[in-house]
Amino acid sequence: MASRLPPHFLDLVANALLQSFWRRRALHSFLRRVGIRESFLATWRQEESKRDLIYRMFPVLERTEAGTEAIQRMARELADQTAFPDLEGWEESVQMKARAATAVRDLSAYLAKQRQVFADEKAQAESRKRAQAMREERARQQADLDALRARLDGLAQRIGKQDAGYEFQGWFYELVEYYEVVNRRPYVTAGRQIDGSLTVDGTTYIIELKFTAEQAAATDVDSFFKKTHDKADNTMGVMVSMSGYSSVAVKGASGPRTPLLLLDYGHLYRLLSGTITLQEMVNRLRRHASQTGEAYLPAADL
Repeated sequence: MASRLPPHFLDLVANALLQSFWRRRALHSFLRRVGIRESFLATWRQEESKRDLIYRMFPVLERTEAGTEAIQRMARELADQTAFPDLEGWEESVQMKARAATAVRDLSAYLAKQRQVFADEKAQAESRKRAQAMREERARQQADLDALRARLDGLAQRIGKQDAGYEFQGWFYELVEYYEVVNRRPYVTAGRQIDGSLTVDGTTYIIELKFTAEQAAATDVDSFFKKTHDKADNTMGVMVSMSGYSSVAVKGASGPRTPLLLLDYGHLYRLLSGTITLQEMVNRLRRHASQTGEAYLPAADL
């Protein structure tokens, strides 16, 4: 059975076709190049308009997989247009090309959005695959949330030591992948070390991990705020400080439209209890920050 194409997509392709070609010969040539059979094009009667042909053609193409692929190929070719030679030389050429450019831009925007959705779904599928493999490996080693908890307990005995900090970093992303959240491990950009990122419901959160014996200070929050502020508009930040935060740091991170969410050991152990997922926790903390301007909500109050 042929894949069903969204009606809005079909309308965008049809409009781009109508606006990009004025002469019947030019439209005929384009359709032939994208794979429309000559036997069908031969049925185009002289008195039949371009619009009538297109809206008669699409239902025929939608019946088969090859036909839907032809429509998608048609969309890609139309979206790649940078000029409209068939619209040159007409009295209203400027207006005609403007309408065509708008139609192509709308189609291109739709295709770009669909590509992003596909990329996100692919990343999520890959993340689920990695998470499944990791869970199976842990099962063979009798490692699950309790094992992660035991490892964190062991790491806590060495809090403040550099090697323990690096181990905590790896441990944290094992926890993230346990909950099948799309993530990126630590990287460097523009000379700045980023402790990684995770994506929940379309929002990217860059990560700052602190495995120090002292509470995170206001200077730590200020530095992380600058890292977050330098990114795209929809980027937020999640700081995880095992030893918590000073009251001044919490106050500095809070405020109207704060981009920061603050987590501590209480949040980690709440995740290790299995009573809340990482996705649910991030969404709950973000909702609290949006409603109150407070970047920190204790795990006990979730």
